[in-house]
Amino acid sequence: MKEAHSSILPIPTFGNLEQVSDAQLTRYAELIYQKTGIRISPQKKMLLSNRLRRRLRDTGIADFEAYYQHLKKLPSGDPEWNAFLQEITTHETYLFRDEVQWRWFRREYLAQIASDAQAGRRQRSLRIWSAACSTGDEVYTIACCIAGGLLNYQQWNITILGTDIGAGAVEQARAGVFGERAMRLVPEEDRRRFFVKAKDAAVWQAGPALKGMVSFRQHNLLEPLRLPPFDMVFLKNVLIYFDAASKKRVLENVRAAIKPGGMLITGAAEGVSEFLRDFERLSPWLYRRPATQRSTEVRR
Repeated sequence: MKEAHSSILPIPTFGNLEQVSDAQLTRYAELIYQKTGIRISPQKKMLLSNRLRRRLRDTGIADFEAYYQHLKKLPSGDPEWNAFLQEITTHETYLFRDEVQWRWFRREYLAQIASDAQAGRRQRSLRIWSAACSTGDEVYTIACCIAGGLLNYQQWNITILGTDIGAGAVEQARAGVFGERAMRLVPEEDRRRFFVKAKDAAVWQAGPALKGMVSFRQHNLLEPLRLPPFDMVFLKNVLIYFDAASKKRVLENVRAAIKPGGMLITGAAEGVSEFLRDFERLSPWLYRRPATQRSTEVRR
């Protein structure tokens, strides 16, 4: 319990709480949208209520209304905002999710850039951003593919950045520890080479080869990343939670983070094509930024 709450709030009565009211749901939804761009639909009423109860238990705040008023007064970077966003944005993830994408990445993309480097058409440098990386499963999958599929990868300058809005998710990602469920699709050879299994628990630790390639930081996709551009950005299974205005804003920030000729990988059903008309659509989930931007001037 936080001391700032215990001296001014009544004793919590969590057993009396059922669900947020419709009016409370509307206010929470608007507050979440302002902070993250994520829309909470009326159908998420029970889910939001359950997640809010956890925060009430952890903070000692008495009820949904008091917690809303508390959140409203806090700056975006406050630890309680981080904890709250972690609750409402958590979803299941695991390594090697969407196998077809990883097969393409490992067998085609890495083979192509290796060939280009060998022929002197590019430097031995690769920068990848995993946006909305959650607990790091995607980041370590990228690293695993590179370590297993890019010849002499140690001679490359490789940067894999994972970002997420939740501070708790970022800390989990840095730890690089995964249970059997998250590891279920990892090829056996990759498990043996790049992960270490704990002796007394059914968990796996990412090994030094992977840890040496990755880094993590907290980031809100509604804001520009302000880093040198990337060869590839993974933006998967997150835009389904955004409305059109938020998608447009996120994709403007992501577009600015991709090098000319660079790649964007999305979820197959996230509805982004209309916002990426200047990109070449190679598949329902794969886009390439043009190597040179076409002029938009109307010829007369």
